[in-house]
Amino acid sequence: MADILPFRRPRASDRHRGNTLCRHGHHKWSIDKERVFDTRQGCLVTRLRCTRCGKTKIRLL
Repeated sequence: MADILPFRRPRASDRHRGNTLCRHGHHKWSIDKERVFDTRQGCLVTRLRCTRCGKTKIRLL
């Protein structure tokens, strides 16, 4: 069987779903489970990743 392709273009709201909050600075941060803790200059830090857009930030403990 062949794959069925959609014929209509996706709407703008479907393409940008979930990214509008991140563009205005309202990220949904969660702890990155791959590298839970990292050491930076002798301090213990936690790596956070946004579940919507994938942006990362580091928080000091």
